Amino acid sequence: MDFPEFMKRPANRIATASQATPGVEGYLYDGAEGSQMAFWICHETAAAAAHHVHDFDEYMVVIEGCYTVIIGDERIPVLAGEEFVIRRGVVHSGEAVAGTRVIEAFGGQRAVRASQAGSK
Repeated sequence: MDFPEFMKRPANRIATASQATPGVEGYLYDGAEGSQMAFWICHETAAAAAHHVHDFDEYMVVIEGCYTVIIGDERIPVLAGEEFVIRRGVVHSGEAVAGTRVIEAFGGQRAVRASQAGSK
């Protein structure tokens, strides 16, 4: 299955530079207070480029597949139907299995659109 087309409007496509994991297609929506929501489609099995940290909380729900959150030496598989919260200031990374779809909400600005970054 895939996200509905209205969730994948080209104007909301996330810039490649804002993608932490190769082979991921993402779409971005902004909240009034600066929060963001993203819809991610992982086309290939891949690891995020590097550990990173945010100054805001991050919430995810895996819709399909598996996304493994990596915090220190701990690997936490988040399977379809499961939720996970990464608190601000926690250094983390992750790995996605091909076919994984994730919805994430961020308490701040996490990404920019391709149209804003001048990339596709």
